[in-house]
Amino acid sequence: MQDRARSERLFAEALRYLPGGVNSPVRAFRAVGGNPFFVESAQGARLRTVDGDELIDYVGTWGPAILGHAHPEIIAAVKDAADRGTSFGVPNPREVTMGELICRLVPGVDKVRLCNSGTEACMSAIRLARGFTGRDRIIKFAGCYHGHADCLLVKAGSGALTLGNPDSAGVPSDFAKHTLVLPFNDLEALEGAFRQHGNELAAVILEIVPANAGLYLPEPGFLERLRALCTTHGAVLIADEVMTGFRLGPDGAQGRFGVQPDLSTFGKIIGGGLPVGAFGGRADIMDKLAPLGPVYQAGTLSGNPLAMAAGIAALTALTREEGRAYAQLETLGAQLEAGLTDAARSAGVAVRFHRLGSMFCGYFTDQPVRNLDDAMRSDRERFARFFHGMLEAGVYLAPSQFEAGFLSTAHSEQDIERTVAAAAEVLRRV
Repeated sequence: MQDRARSERLFAEALRYLPGGVNSPVRAFRAVGGNPFFVESAQGARLRTVDGDELIDYVGTWGPAILGHAHPEIIAAVKDAADRGTSFGVPNPREVTMGELICRLVPGVDKVRLCNSGTEACMSAIRLARGFTGRDRIIKFAGCYHGHADCLLVKAGSGALTLGNPDSAGVPSDFAKHTLVLPFNDLEALEGAFRQHGNELAAVILEIVPANAGLYLPEPGFLERLRALCTTHGAVLIADEVMTGFRLGPDGAQGRFGVQPDLSTFGKIIGGGLPVGAFGGRADIMDKLAPLGPVYQAGTLSGNPLAMAAGIAALTALTREEGRAYAQLETLGAQLEAGLTDAARSAGVAVRFHRLGSMFCGYFTDQPVRNLDDAMRSDRERFARFFHGMLEAGVYLAPSQFEAGFLSTAHSEQDIERTVAAAAEVLRRV
């Protein structure tokens, strides 16, 4: 990379006006050291920094850019929508189109409510589950991040882990006491929690594929047993698909693993890069929402026409030609996985490389990673050295061991080859 003088000046100025110089904690590079760079523009699989560097991007706006940056169909849709007005405060036709798309693509989603962020979607889904069941307690899993609502910042993942503080100050203990936290993939702990609290549980919320403590997968039987326990005890099963929804396939992680939740939350891709969220599921649960039912949820910008236009364009492009885009992403992912695995082996560096479709993560450890405790034992100092080495080589990975990486249809085989070659060189030094 070139001299980052302009980024350094911008960050120094940002520190005067923004807490920590950023508007989302993981952007601050605290987990890897140094200061963040600033982006001037993005196109396809590339970022261009204000310092004139061009980087192969594997962050992809933390997931939404599955078609790459500035995709022409999305840009055209947003421009057309903007010409007609940026917000109305009354229903617009694109809300209906988006609702129909989600309900058609995701089995088990009978109705959907649009909102403005993944945090809002998860917070609202939990409120709805509590209103539907008349119960207070919920279960979440350590390392799963469902946004920054008070009741969910208990052993959270994502930026909370990146900063080394998975619990947040400012959360009253009376809020958190209703949240039970279990280790992911631990059937014994799951069975025990339902034996003790089954008749008190309003909901269980989880990432079917936890991707906020890196990336690890559900073990055989775990999801099936969870679904059965929720059904038996009358608890609402909430699948957080904010990250995985429409990325792992048109029906997300739930389709990939064959589990049908009662409610699902969405975000990222359904906004095509604009702020968005949604939650949906069984009609009998969704009809408890105001104005039909007693559970209140509202938002001035919900169903914003710009976000709807961008999201409709994204989903349309992803699902045309019988989902050819997903086959392309799978091929690129397999190429990256094979290349990075070989590079680590050749360098004699212990790396556990996890991938599912277009999502991936490498842990610097020789031990299996199946939950948060395992992920926390990885070598974060080595990861930080690897991150900076790759950045100097023109490859931008997430600036934290505890974040997933993302491929897009804009990545090419040549991008993967260049990335693997850079990794082979960097791994020999770290």
